[in-house]
Amino acid sequence: MVSVHHQDTDGMGIQKKNCTWLLVTHDPCVKGDVMTALKKATGDAVFKFEPFVLHVLCRELQDAQLLHSVAIDSGFRNSGITVGRGGKITMAVRSTHCLEVPLSHKGRLMVSEEYIEFLVHVANQKMEENIRRIDRFHKGLELALEAAVPADTLFPEGPEKSHSVYVHRRKRRPAREQADPSRELEPQDDTESSLGLLAEIMI
Repeated sequence: MVSVHHQDTDGMGIQKKNCTWLLVTHDPCVKGDVMTALKKATGDAVFKFEPFVLHVLCRELQDAQLLHSVAIDSGFRNSGITVGRGGKITMAVRSTHCLEVPLSHKGRLMVSEEYIEFLVHVANQKMEENIRRIDRFHKGLELALEAAVPADTLFPEGPEKSHSVYVHRRKRRPAREQADPSRELEPQDDTESSLGLLAEIMI
């Protein structure tokens, strides 16, 4: 995001709380946009470029670690993980390629138009790089999530549900077959017994 904002100052040069946004855009800008915005400035105007920022509340630490790894690989070098007192895990995706330059003081322009044009060019370059990093992060996250195998893919409806479905499919042997220990298992019975053992192990 590219922006120009200004704040009024008191007699001691200390900025007041009120901040007025003179220009805000998520698209590349031109010098004329900045010059038009500066005409409305009565305090100290600042030109800023702010890169992509994302805060994600994670259920598990390993989820935050996965996001952090993808963010770092995508160029968001200032990303980090914080754990609150209550155990709340937050993963912040941040970058370092920001830009903040003062342009005027008490409404008076302190730099040349040529310098403003240079700043706009630099900000637009940073915006292009920001978009590339976002795209890398998005694609990298998709690949990371595809590679991870969540537990619910084994039991989409929960272990209890899966177990009940299996039990419903099992066939009870007639009493006379169970009483004859010498009887060999037929292929169908043998397959079901093997599946039963596998299901009990997985559960």
